Formats: sequence, structure tokens, C-alpha cells
Amino acid sequence: QQYHLIDELTVYENIETPLLYKSVKSNERKALVGDMLDRFNIVGKKDLFPNQLSGGQQQLVGIARALISKPKLILADEPTGNLNSKQSDEIMQLFKQLNEEDGVTIIQATHSESNAAYASKIINLLDGSIAKS
Repeated sequence: QQYHLIDELTVYENIETPLLYKSVKSNERKALVGDMLDRFNIVGKKDLFPNQLSGGQQQLVGIARALISKPKLILADEPTGNLNSKQSDEIMQLFKQLNEEDGVTIIQATHSESNAAYASKIINLLDGSIAKS
């Protein structure tokens, strides 16, 4: 449940990093990062470093960075654990939209029944074994 943000990079640079590895052109990177900053309501944080953010803000940056390269699979361990209920619902709605509209597969580990309710399939674990599905 670590966000693995790069301490030496700003919020903007952390979100941009996956696009650098994909050789996305500068103007397209700026537009994509700008969209993510808007989507997650963190435009005002773009020049801050991870240690200047709350846990919830760090989590939003981590999610934005994960989504910016349009993955086909998202593995999420408590993706809303440090977010308030409104932010949690927004993230879960976004995940649902990504799944339904873009075909993104999302595997989520959660203790939250409200998050689990968004799933098309639920597998419950008890003491490391499948309890029911």
C-alpha cells in the first residue's frame, strides 16, 4: 500500500514519468498530465513534492500516474484507503467507467464493502483461503 512516488520529482513530474518511458511528445504529455491534474483536482499541487502532500493527496497522485498511460490491467491494493468518502466514490466510479467503457480489468484488494459493491465478481478470502465467491 505504498504509492512509490519519486521523492525528488514534483507531482507534475511524477504523473508525467510513465509518458517519458513511452516517448510521448512534449505537447501531448502536457495535455495528458493537465487532464489528470484536473480530473483529480490537484492542479494547485502540481509543483509540490510528495513529502509536502497528505497521504490522500499522495494516493491520488499515484492513481493518476497509474492511469495516465491507459493500462489494460490495474492491480489496486486498497486504492481508496486514505481518501475521504467523496474521493473514494469518485475513484470507484472512475474504475467502473474504465472497466465498462474501455475494457480495463481491475483487480482490487479491499476491506471496504462499498468498494467491493462496484465489482462484477467478488472473491472473499478468510485466513488466506477462498471463503466464497
